[in-house]
Amino acid sequence: MQISITFRHMDPTDAMKELVKEKVNKVNKYLHGPVEANVVLSVERYIHACDVTISANGNTYNGREETDDMYTSIDKVMDKIERQISKSKGRMRAGRTASPGDHEVP
Repeated sequence: MQISITFRHMDPTDAMKELVKEKVNKVNKYLHGPVEANVVLSVERYIHACDVTISANGNTYNGREETDDMYTSIDKVMDKIERQISKSKGRMRAGRTASPGDHEVP
């Protein structure tokens, strides 16, 4: 897994980097193959924003959260990404189980 973390208008801290890596690696267990994650942490006035883009298996998952606390923004955006991945997995499983001859026409 390749993780790219960018800090805009704020000082990079090791604690913030470790939290982002931990959260992104938690999502990695749902994905197979090469995974690339781009995380942008930015501060503008009192708004702390976190943008996450994860690319895996030809799928791209995006999320953005803005709150007054960076740690909260990271938690909320990763929850969004997890929901997107689980929804995508559910769609793939549902599409795989139904075969064209299974449907009866009345």
